[in-house]
Amino acid sequence: MGDLTEMFASMGIVAKTVVFALALMSVYSIGLGAERLFVFSMAKKQSTVLLRLISKLWQEGKVDESIKLASDQRFKNSHLAKVLVAGLNELQFQSDNNAPYSEQVESAKRAIDRATIKGVQEFKRGMSTLATIGSTGPFVGLFGTVFGIINAFSSMGETGSGGIGAVASGIAEALYTTGFGILVAVIAVWVFNALLNRVDIFTGEMANASSTLLDHFIKLKNKGA
Repeated sequence: MGDLTEMFASMGIVAKTVVFALALMSVYSIGLGAERLFVFSMAKKQSTVLLRLISKLWQEGKVDESIKLASDQRFKNSHLAKVLVAGLNELQFQSDNNAPYSEQVESAKRAIDRATIKGVQEFKRGMSTLATIGSTGPFVGLFGTVFGIINAFSSMGETGSGGIGAVASGIAEALYTTGFGILVAVIAVWVFNALLNRVDIFTGEMANASSTLLDHFIKLKNKGA
């Protein structure tokens, strides 16, 4: 630890700035990953409870009760609640205006699609920055390395000493920024891929839940016809 502290102290201002920037990137990546995983966990738990409670209401064709349940604050973080409320509200609105049933269903589908897109965008909040960190981290570290090597050779020129021994320690210090940059990028890519996988799963769940909802009401309409 002491060697790293001494090495950081001997770095030039550019290299120190690069290390500081990379440290901020790593903190952001880990912090965003933890925050998103917490949000995803809450969404999963609330959605599981919501589906269990709302299924019976769907089967009975109780639109108002379904809207009230899905709008409950207990499910404010549920990704399924958002798309279901959008579809049910549109279905109820079209029904109140005596629209043909086919139009009611199509309008509900469009409302669900809009809510799904919005929900996915909310889930992906911050992930574009994470992708940027993953792709640029090594280059940021390399930037610090280049300036570190320049400083090493400049010092050799000022002191008049030659040979690899004179610049070896300076080059070693400079290469640490490249290594740090690669580490930061690896962390960001891992976190990004893990979050993206969860978002894909939630997107599928929203599509399946909305499809099941519409199927219930279509079947009920056909039975009543």
